[in-house]
Amino acid sequence: MASATVTSKGQITIPVEVRNALHVSRGDRVEFVEVAPGRFEFVAATSSIQALNGLFDKPKKAVSVQQMNAAIASRGASAKC
Repeated sequence: MASATVTSKGQITIPVEVRNALHVSRGDRVEFVEVAPGRFEFVAATSSIQALNGLFDKPKKAVSVQQMNAAIASRGASAKC
């Protein structure tokens, strides 16, 4: 198991075996995703937006920006804080 020490500035050095497994290097972005209270997943955020191409089908019906804004506003108004 790889481990790291947190510095006084809150920084860590990602162990080389973790960097290699995630295919990340200097300048790449990573994300910390909370998967349960107090438990996080460390994820490489290096994929291109092009990787999403073809992930979703084309919409069956076009929706205008005004319709999207109205749907967002109505959902937001009904959301409980």
